[in-house]
Amino acid sequence: MTIRYLILILIFVAPHWLGAQSTEVTVSGTVLDKESNEALPFVNVVLRYSNDSSFVTGTVSNDEGLFSLEKIKPGDYILQLSFVGYSPKYQSLYVGNTSPFLDLGKISISQNTQELTEVVVSGKQDDVSGKMDKKTYEVDDNISQQGGSVLQTMQNLPGVTIEDGKVLLRGNANVIILIDGKQSALTGFGNQSGLENIPASAIDRIEIINNPSAKYDANGSAGIINIILKKEEQKGFNGKIGLTGGLGALWIKKQNLPTIRDQYQFTPKINPSLSINYRKKDINLFLQADYLYTQTLNKNEFVTRTYDDGTVIQQQTMRNRNTGFLTSKIGFDWNINDKNTFTLFGLYGSEDIIDNGDEPFFNADLSERTRLWRFLEDELKTTVVGSATYLHKFKQAGHQLSFNTNYTFHRENEQYYFQNIFPTYTGLDTFKLISDEQVLDFSADYTKPLKFGKLEGGLKFRDRIIPTNMLFIPGLNSQIDSAAGGWADYKEIIPALYGNYVFQNKKFDAEVGLRMEYVQVNYLVNPDHPTYKSDGYDYIQPFPNVRFGLRLNDNNKLSIAYNRRVNRPNEVDIRIFPKYDDAEIVKVGNPALQPQFTNKAELGYKLNIEKGYFYAALYGQMTDATITRIAATVPGNTIIYNVFQNAGKSYNAGFEVAFSKDLAKWFTLNLNGNAYYNQIDEFTVINKYPITDTITIALQSTYSGNGKMNAIFHLKKELDIQLTAIYLAPDIIPQGKIGTRFSLDLGIQKSIQKGKGLLFLNATDLLNTMVIKQEFTGDGFSYSSTNYYETQVVRFGYKYRF
Repeated sequence: MTIRYLILILIFVAPHWLGAQSTEVTVSGTVLDKESNEALPFVNVVLRYSNDSSFVTGTVSNDEGLFSLEKIKPGDYILQLSFVGYSPKYQSLYVGNTSPFLDLGKISISQNTQELTEVVVSGKQDDVSGKMDKKTYEVDDNISQQGGSVLQTMQNLPGVTIEDGKVLLRGNANVIILIDGKQSALTGFGNQSGLENIPASAIDRIEIINNPSAKYDANGSAGIINIILKKEEQKGFNGKIGLTGGLGALWIKKQNLPTIRDQYQFTPKINPSLSINYRKKDINLFLQADYLYTQTLNKNEFVTRTYDDGTVIQQQTMRNRNTGFLTSKIGFDWNINDKNTFTLFGLYGSEDIIDNGDEPFFNADLSERTRLWRFLEDELKTTVVGSATYLHKFKQAGHQLSFNTNYTFHRENEQYYFQNIFPTYTGLDTFKLISDEQVLDFSADYTKPLKFGKLEGGLKFRDRIIPTNMLFIPGLNSQIDSAAGGWADYKEIIPALYGNYVFQNKKFDAEVGLRMEYVQVNYLVNPDHPTYKSDGYDYIQPFPNVRFGLRLNDNNKLSIAYNRRVNRPNEVDIRIFPKYDDAEIVKVGNPALQPQFTNKAELGYKLNIEKGYFYAALYGQMTDATITRIAATVPGNTIIYNVFQNAGKSYNAGFEVAFSKDLAKWFTLNLNGNAYYNQIDEFTVINKYPITDTITIALQSTYSGNGKMNAIFHLKKELDIQLTAIYLAPDIIPQGKIGTRFSLDLGIQKSIQKGKGLLFLNATDLLNTMVIKQEFTGDGFSYSSTNYYETQVVRFGYKYRF
């Protein structure tokens, strides 16, 4: 019970570091004549530092008395206004960091009065660079992962771990991936997909948001990762080109079991990229295109299954994968006038995957092969996105209203061909799947800067439909459940409203937001399906976020926050069709799956030090109706069925620390550690596939964590070296645990051609130590697995900016 009480305390009383701080702020206001209350043009507006009155920047008011000072760092200042025939006015000013815009409102100056004495307010500039719930990382700064995929880049980021191709934040996989602030079929609507194939060369930066505000969709209890695509905005013609090549699987980690095809070795990688921008007058044209081709030993898993009747089965799943991924984005920005902007762009993605796999099954001592399951998967994913945005800027800087609409089409065309090879016969099985996802999104967002913060509000509407059709063609003595095929339609409607208020002065800051969300999901199932029937769910729920911050001094800050999130079941989680890429560990969806709701809180502390910072956070969350996958067997059969279920209550609490400092001109050290406790209460569920069965799982709990080190050496002649070490402690997974993992990455880059060119060389998992070990225990069986998949890759590349 202790962990529950700890999390409850955190949720209701714990400080937290929420909301990204702005490192540059636009300060605006309106100058009026005090007597007539009329706007005054051409007033000199000067900003000075409060500690020594030195000049920072200046401007003059326009015909309507409006002025705007851009790129102001957070801190203490003096605002000076002067105009012929008027007395100068001096006003102390604190610029905070919770909003990129600060509106001072109306400022009146008087005619023919005694000149005021300059007011000097003592204080120092606030050096806090970020609240650490929104952490921004430039992809080009990640030397050891350049030329790879987005997924490979993310594994080096603080607080992020990668498990079975999924991104975890603080040990939690319920992460929503956005592209340019919006959900996309490229990365999945509500789930994670395709990250291992999106080239990092297409990405400008990555934002990690552990506790999103009400402005964001409520889905994703662990947080949000926002991928910002590259887009040049310089005047004239400019851009960037790049080419990366590499080799993976440089040596064999573990030899195959007998009688199967060779596993991939010396796998080639190639990644050309192009970014072009042309800006002239009111039009900005942009194009981004990237292609990533890889051969990969995608899976090389050795499994030992042991059953209560004494049966032992040894198996290996070896999957050689060829992938070609093309992504392109083209569009334009049209500045209609200084108050109105229209942006239109299209995005196209094509992912072609060819898998050749062998899965042999042996007896306990490997003296007899009982079966060989050989498969070819040919999968083509096509994504088309169209987006239009209209932005209206009011007179006040930062005061704006925007409308956005997005249409997404995503086709999944998947074909599997199986050879079911036994000593006395060979069966040929086939299944084909077509899924056409269509999503229409509309949103409106309003922002109003205030003197001490900002006000945000908006609405969003989504209409999403995914018709899916599965055709099973069984062969001789087939194990495929051909009756479980047919059609299924997923339909989702989500209207939502949100409001958010941010306040900040020199000592305190606060944020209060509420998102009201209605969700209706209908999953229509082929009436001939032997097990599942049509199902769905709906809810209308509030999702609040609250934060209160205290600035102790210029270098120390505390904050308290709470928010509520949801994880809606992914369409693939409820998909009714069994999947046979592993012949004897079969995955099946569950149309009766319900959303899980999470309450979370954090306590954070940030200390700025010279040329660096120290950050610490205590966090916790409680989840109802936890979504997890349950493994079970049926009497008289050794096949294991993995089915998604709602498992009841789960808890997560932990402590994260981060340290970054330039220890010398030539050396920067970044350290990140995360320790946490995970618990899933005992629960009982009813599996309906392939037969109805009641399953009870005992309480699971463990202490786990991870640590990362980035050491960056800045040598002479613009040569940089980065060394990255990653350690992942053992952790719990549904019905089991995952073992320790470790890797060491190395990257070298050199700037050439007067800074326009860049050469780089890097190696991931330099020592080839990243191996995934897992153990599972079910009713009547247990199994252990070790996956020696490809992790070691060496890349060499060149980039040129023009």
